[in-house]
Amino acid sequence: MMLNVKSFLMLVLCLILTGCSTIPTLSSSLTPSEVSGVVQQPSTNPEPKAPKTEAITLVATGDILMHNTQIWGGQQLEGSYNFDSFFSPVEHLIKVGDYASTNFEAPMAGPDSGYTGYPLFNSPDAIADTFKKSGFDLIVTANNHILDRGYKGALRTLEVLRNASLDTTGCFSNLEAHNSPLIKSVRGIKIGYIAYTYGVNGIPLPQHAPYLVNIMDPDKIMADISTLRPKVDVLVLVLHWGEEYRQQPTEQQKELAQKFLEADVDVILGSHPHVIEPMEIKKINGKNKFVIYSLGNFISAQNGLERNSGLVLNLQFVKDFDTNTTSLKKISYDATYSHAYRSNGKLQYRVVPILETIQKIKDGTEQILTPQDLPILEKALEQTRKQLGDPMHEL
Repeated sequence: MMLNVKSFLMLVLCLILTGCSTIPTLSSSLTPSEVSGVVQQPSTNPEPKAPKTEAITLVATGDILMHNTQIWGGQQLEGSYNFDSFFSPVEHLIKVGDYASTNFEAPMAGPDSGYTGYPLFNSPDAIADTFKKSGFDLIVTANNHILDRGYKGALRTLEVLRNASLDTTGCFSNLEAHNSPLIKSVRGIKIGYIAYTYGVNGIPLPQHAPYLVNIMDPDKIMADISTLRPKVDVLVLVLHWGEEYRQQPTEQQKELAQKFLEADVDVILGSHPHVIEPMEIKKINGKNKFVIYSLGNFISAQNGLERNSGLVLNLQFVKDFDTNTTSLKKISYDATYSHAYRSNGKLQYRVVPILETIQKIKDGTEQILTPQDLPILEKALEQTRKQLGDPMHEL
């Protein structure tokens, strides 16, 4: 009897122990796919990737002149020169871009040649440092004043600009430089610049250096476009052309602009008239093209509302690296005014952004201009917008 009781207790204990464990069954030991008889395979179709694109902004301004009063205003007590105040109010507008260019209409032939303004310019070297500090990257030297101090003056100008870590185009120190167009790469987008002037005020090019300055010749320009176009994503043509103080382009300019844009130039930047001329946006062979016939003056000592009105131009390009296509997507500008004022008995000059300055006057934060100056600024803004239209174009 005792044996039977012990056997019964052992049997109960075994049942309890086995009840606490999981005994695999057919359904619990196989995955759902194995149960259904279908084996799931990992997906071989990758997620579609977003197209790789990059955007850059090119900045451009109009003519920079150095008249006598500008030079005198920049002279310091110890005899050195400083022109940093010229562009300090618009420095942030220049630096907002990825690559900024301007047209400088004065050689830097050195102090021994004497510093002078119009008609034969010669500027102190200090202006080159100001260009760099203010955000400029490219100084265009193809204009009618580059030979005001002759061949040596032109060469020294290029040297001073190079020493300030500035790019140049339009005037060249040797044949090799002439035959090597300026190409800049910004975040994988290649931009090419070529520049020409209608002439150099009747001064003959040196016989031993006919390459010194690019003189406008439509056939040569077309050949240069053909050579450079396959090497760049964006091609910018800078032309020193037109008639001084005329606010509209000539018919010849319009015809040439159309010809060069059809040859696949993306942008034409005009200079020389010293006043703003209209801009045009064209669609050619499915591509957005742009021409501004004159950017006007950026800074000078010339008089008159039109000659003191200028702009900071912004051109945004976007490249699709998958299709290797680059398109002009946005055009905008900030209207500027070349402002002369007296300080310490001398005339001083600066470029001011009109809209910002108007607001500062109204806020009471503008240090130099007063409410009495508002009509001039407002008129300059009105005329600039009349010439150029809306300050922003999305394409």
